[in-house]
Amino acid sequence: MTVTLITGANKGIGFETARQLVQLGHVVYIGARDTERGEKAAATLGARFVQLDVTDDASVKHALATIDAAEGRLDVLVNNAGILANEALDGPTGLRAFDVNAVGVFRVTEAALPLLRKSSNPNVVTVSSSMGSFWAVTNPERPEYAMPLAFYAASKAAATMLMVQYAKAHPEIKFNALEPGTTATDMTAAFGIGRPVEESAKVVVRLATLSTDGPTGTLQDENGTLPF
Repeated sequence: MTVTLITGANKGIGFETARQLVQLGHVVYIGARDTERGEKAAATLGARFVQLDVTDDASVKHALATIDAAEGRLDVLVNNAGILANEALDGPTGLRAFDVNAVGVFRVTEAALPLLRKSSNPNVVTVSSSMGSFWAVTNPERPEYAMPLAFYAASKAAATMLMVQYAKAHPEIKFNALEPGTTATDMTAAFGIGRPVEESAKVVVRLATLSTDGPTGTLQDENGTLPF
């Protein structure tokens, strides 16, 4: 069975991705900061819970050690945890945005590498954003052009670049970033926009279930590879 860890999976796209992967037969670990919410989500889905705060080194290491002890490997890592961080343009907000959206991806991926190397089809998927694509945000025909979300865009650009660099450094493991589509979640509630979470989670699931010869080092959406 495929062993999968999803960060920030107690709600939103992460929760729905977990639901769909459980239906496909994956052993899914729901990573969440809040133990009560994480355990409730896992029980609802028939998944397993592991306490995981992507901004805390000790929490990340303990979570991966727990999975190692129980499963002996990790086949799929979905870096889903993220924040919008648009409440202020100041130093603390910027640091928090990068700590969650970029450094958090690095923390979890680094801790997961030893377990991924034990898999016959190791795969890392990072939920990034086309807001982090220079092509998209400078294209007047794209919706990203008119959305000034400085910290979110910059930190998601960093998250995508991390996948590109990891793909170069570890060719035996697939690393891809994705734009899931504008989705109706807590993050977009203030804008009143977004499609059903089930549709966007399908994009994540497609990349999380790649075969051994699947692409690596890409930024993708539901239609394929996006310019970066």
